[in-house]
Amino acid sequence: MYSIIHTAVLNGLEAVRVSVEADVSEGMPQFEMVGFLSSEVKEARERVRTALRNSGFRLPPKRITINLTPADIRKSGNGCDLPVAASILSAFGFLDDQLFCRYLMVGEVSLDGRILPVNGALAYSLLATQCGLSGIILPKENAAEAAINPDCQVVPVSNLIDLITLAEKGDFEDSIYQGQEIDWTPTYKTDFSQIHGQKLVKRACEIAASGMHNLLIIGPPGSGKTMAASRLPTILPELSLKEKLEVTKIYSISGLLDASVSVCRERPFRAPHHTITMQAMAGGGAVPQPGEISLAHFGVLFLDELPEFQKSALEVLREPMEDKKIRISRVGVSSEYPADFLLLCAMNPCKCGYYPDMNRCTCSYQAVQKYISRI
Repeated sequence: MYSIIHTAVLNGLEAVRVSVEADVSEGMPQFEMVGFLSSEVKEARERVRTALRNSGFRLPPKRITINLTPADIRKSGNGCDLPVAASILSAFGFLDDQLFCRYLMVGEVSLDGRILPVNGALAYSLLATQCGLSGIILPKENAAEAAINPDCQVVPVSNLIDLITLAEKGDFEDSIYQGQEIDWTPTYKTDFSQIHGQKLVKRACEIAASGMHNLLIIGPPGSGKTMAASRLPTILPELSLKEKLEVTKIYSISGLLDASVSVCRERPFRAPHHTITMQAMAGGGAVPQPGEISLAHFGVLFLDELPEFQKSALEVLREPMEDKKIRISRVGVSSEYPADFLLLCAMNPCKCGYYPDMNRCTCSYQAVQKYISRI
């Protein structure tokens, strides 16, 4: 008994198509999964087996082999649980895999059979369209995000029982997600008009915003550097539809997308603490993830207390600021992330912050020069 279900894994900002093959044969009862798998995908074996049992499916004692192809692509993430469960049910005759061959399927399975949300739903939806598939089957919580792509039919499921119900109907027309109209208008919580006085800083911010120029603000504590910086995105031009989708993909893959809005409408504003490491700034990890420079794509990257940042974290900004992108290479995987951002920095003129007001400044001339030279 053999079946095949289509799914996908994430590689950078794109989803890569993967096929889940299931074979059930006579022999010692065993459950094997192969195909260059990460630890979280290997663990799907126990999650799926327990979820099927708790959902009321009693599988005969057979030898089950699951193969995720192509074998040269590392499979990672939590989206392979649902297609693995579906391929097993299909191989045992509970589902008709021909019914699901026109759909991409992603989702995490809990031990009680519920289908949990995954990251990157928009990327999966776009892949389904690129591959010529009719649509995508995914967790109910991800339906609104996937439906941003108008060319993809979105079929949400809440648990494994829902999957069986879909198969018994033999038609997905009644189950296609009918999303509400999306409000693309940006809504900022703050506004540049809230800044009173500070004409020079406001003028500098306006010039920087007009041409996406980088900006360094130097001033004493309490002079309004952070307030002006946090409101700079509100005077930048509104994101285009293509840019909103690209930013949404980045935040979805990073697990930072607000589920209540399902799309990023405002320009990003990222303000990492000065203790940030080079890896967190640029991105990376065993499975590469976007860093702060990519999360600030089409928006503002704000570095407050600039001299306090590690030199390595600042040096890593050089190439991304020139190329507007960064390539992260790890063993077996290479990912490219966009990094087109406005760099906005703020710092005190000296360690105590009050130079050149010598009535308040306690720093020597050499200490001031040493502090400035750190950047």
